[in-house]
Amino acid sequence: MVWKVAFISAAAAATVASVNAVTTNYTSSTDPTQITLPDIPQVTSTDPAQQCVYYNSPYSINPSEWPTVWDIATSNGMNTSAEFTALYNSIDWTKVPNFPPRNLTAAGGLDMTGYDGVNDPACWWSSSTCKTPKVEGINPDLYACPEPDVWGLTFDDGPNCSHNAFYDFLEQEKQKATMFYIGSNVVNWPYGALRGVKDGHHIAGHTWSHKMMTTLTNQEVLAELYYTQKAIKHVTGVTPKHWRPALGDLDDRVRWIATQLNLTAIIWNLDTFDWAANVQAGVTTETVDNLYQDFINMGTNGTFANSGNIVLSHEINNQTMDFFMKHYPAIKKAYSHVLDVATCMNITTPYVETTVTFPTFEQSVGTSSSSSANPVSSGTGASGTSGSSSVATTSSGNSITLNGPLFIAALFGLFVLV
Repeated sequence: MVWKVAFISAAAAATVASVNAVTTNYTSSTDPTQITLPDIPQVTSTDPAQQCVYYNSPYSINPSEWPTVWDIATSNGMNTSAEFTALYNSIDWTKVPNFPPRNLTAAGGLDMTGYDGVNDPACWWSSSTCKTPKVEGINPDLYACPEPDVWGLTFDDGPNCSHNAFYDFLEQEKQKATMFYIGSNVVNWPYGALRGVKDGHHIAGHTWSHKMMTTLTNQEVLAELYYTQKAIKHVTGVTPKHWRPALGDLDDRVRWIATQLNLTAIIWNLDTFDWAANVQAGVTTETVDNLYQDFINMGTNGTFANSGNIVLSHEINNQTMDFFMKHYPAIKKAYSHVLDVATCMNITTPYVETTVTFPTFEQSVGTSSSSSANPVSSGTGASGTSGSSSVATTSSGNSITLNGPLFIAALFGLFVLV
C-alpha cells in the first residue's frame, strides 16, 4: 500500500526539516538537466586502459582548496580553512552524542573490546547492525525497499574510471541504480560522475577517502561528508541527501553529524561480497556467484513477499561489475521490480536541487500496487561481542568474514582485476 511507503518518506523529511541550517559552500556551473559529455576515449571507449588515462576538464580543481585526494578530508589544511571553520562553528556541538571515536586493531579491523554489544548504547552498526538511532533528532538508516518483491540496486565506490561498458549495459536495459560515489573518485574522474547523473541514476555520497567513520574525530567525520558533498555538487550540479558509510561503519555520533548536513544513511540487508572474490582468502568467483544465486532464489521463495531488499554491490572494478551483468537476467526474472533506492522508497527529490526529480514507486512500475507492503521497521540484529570487528554471512556453505584492510587494498587497485 503506497500510503505506508509515503509515511516513511514523510517522517524522514520531517527529521531533516528540523535540522538547523549550517554554513556550506556548495557551488557548481553544471546544469544537471543539460549534461553533455565530450567525445574522448575516456568517455566512449570500453577498453579499460584507454578509459583510465587521466584527463583535464572544466571540472579540474585547485588542489590548494581541497583535501588531498584519497587522504583524510581534513588533510591539506582543510580543517583550519576559513570555509571549513565556518561550517564547523555553525553546528551546535553541545548536542553531539558523547560516544568516543573507535580504535583499530593491529590488523586494521575495528576494536570492539569493552563495548557493550548487548545493549549497544551507540547503535553501532558494525557491532549489532543497529539501524534505528537511540538518540533523538537523528535520521534513521534506510536499509530495505518497503514494497514487496523489489531488488534495491546499489553500487559502491564509483565513479570507476573503467565503467563505460557497465553503464552502457544499464542504459541499454533502461535500468537505474543508486550509485554511491567517493569524493576523491569524483574529482579524479568527473566525466564518470556526470555520466551517472546524465543516465538518471540516483547519486549519493560514499565519503571522501573511504575511512571507517566511527574511528574518526567529529571534525574528520564532518570533513569526509562535507567535501564529498562539495565534490559531487561541483561536478554534477546536484547535492545528494543520502550517503553510505564505508564498510557500513556508523553509530549515533556519526549519524548525528551526517544529519547536520541533511544526510540520511542507506545501508543494506543483502551483501554480495563481490569485491572480495579472488582477493580475500576463501572467497572465490564461485562464492560470489553462489551468493547472487541465493539472493535470486529469495525472489521466488517468499523471502521478500512483504517487503523488498537493498543489495550491496560494487563498481570497484570490472570483475564486480561483470558479476552483476552476468546475473541481471535472472534477477529480473525472479523479482517483479529492480529499482534504485530513491524510487523504491518514494523519494521523489533525493537532491537539494528540485530540478531533478524521480518517479514514485507506482509511477515507475506503471500500475497501482495491489500488495500489502509493510513499512520496514529499523532494529538491531544479533548483538556484537567484544574483540575485533567482523561482518559475516553464510551462503551455500560458505562463511565469509569481512577483512577491512583487504577491502581498502582492493579499493586502491592493489589487486588489478579487469
